[in-house]
Amino acid sequence: MSTNQALLDEAKDANPKRAEEIYKQILVSSASTSNVERDQVLRDQENAMIKLAELYRDQKNAQGLAEVITLSRSFMSSTAKAKTAKLIRTLLNYFNDIPNSRQTQTDVLLDNIDWSKREKRIFLKHSLEIRLVSLQLEASQFKAALARIDALLTELKKLDDKMILTEVHLLESRVYRGIGNLVKAKAALTSARTAANSIYCPPHLQAALDLQSGILHAEDKDYTTAYSYFYETFENMSSQDDPSALNALKYMLLCKVMLNLPEDVTALLSIKLAVKYAQLREIECMRAIALAHQHRNLAEFEKVLRDYKDELSSDPTIRSHLAALYDTLLEQNLLRIIEPYSVVEIDFVAKQVGQGRQDVEAKLSQMILDKVFYGVLDQGRGRLLVFDKPEVDDTYGAAIDTLEQVEKVVESLYAKTIKIA
Repeated sequence: MSTNQALLDEAKDANPKRAEEIYKQILVSSASTSNVERDQVLRDQENAMIKLAELYRDQKNAQGLAEVITLSRSFMSSTAKAKTAKLIRTLLNYFNDIPNSRQTQTDVLLDNIDWSKREKRIFLKHSLEIRLVSLQLEASQFKAALARIDALLTELKKLDDKMILTEVHLLESRVYRGIGNLVKAKAALTSARTAANSIYCPPHLQAALDLQSGILHAEDKDYTTAYSYFYETFENMSSQDDPSALNALKYMLLCKVMLNLPEDVTALLSIKLAVKYAQLREIECMRAIALAHQHRNLAEFEKVLRDYKDELSSDPTIRSHLAALYDTLLEQNLLRIIEPYSVVEIDFVAKQVGQGRQDVEAKLSQMILDKVFYGVLDQGRGRLLVFDKPEVDDTYGAAIDTLEQVEKVVESLYAKTIKIA
């Protein structure tokens, strides 16, 4: 057994501080002249590097993990490029389990992108840049993300790497959707699908494309089509035990609510694939939203928004659609209250819906302008005057049609008169 292997075995049972010292000792050890021994030392160093990174991950030490990645460069220069890319991706993935490490991860990525550029490791550079764009998207740094995407696309089109091109176009679609430019988001998604059609698309990438398609259809209020995309995504991700399947299920439930089918939510959660998620808090909040919508109860809806604030406000897709749903519920409640009256006090309406007078007044004004109902706000007296829907008088239209026919007859008679003359 080699010395390094003995040290690795010792580190397994050692306390974290001692284990850290052992792993660092292995990393600085030098290989002998023999090829066989040199390969063994490189394998031991790789194991020590991963174990040290796992140790820092468990300790939530983002800075320590960043130092391991920087330290790994000397090891990388003596290994194959494909193996290097896999190793650095493995090390970077450990940041996902460390809270509040986004800035450290961004700094590490920028540093390693510069190193990859100097070392002419182009594919590693592209892989790191894609990861950096994902982080910038999470941090809502859309301008910086778009600038890097444009530079990436220019390079990738020369290389014609369809797989990476698909990923970058998908990220571009997500960034454009984040800034509210749905036209460019759809164009980028179409480009991603075009690139994906010419290669074998891995299941996780296909699921990501379907998820983005569903989100964009939901933005267009086409919830039926969006639901079918989310269902495809959910099936695909569930079969791989991907944690992202939970998001797809949440969006499926959201579509049912937005389609005014809240009663379908319970049935949907009873299917085989969804059962294991049914008791999670993220799903409980969607069930509560569906119940409030089914009852048409604005107060209950507001209570759900307060009780599950973190779960509902953290996702921009759910947040935007629930805002529209809240607006619809408020409108329905206002119509129900003012329906029996021809004149009603605005204060009374505000009290019934549990909203401030100013908010209710603004909403009523919007409804009148949108011709949801016919009425006038008498702000001087604080009243709302409600009118019946005006009946359309067809007399004028009929008179105009008659005159047009008379004109044709006169012109015909005039033409005949000229012929006779």
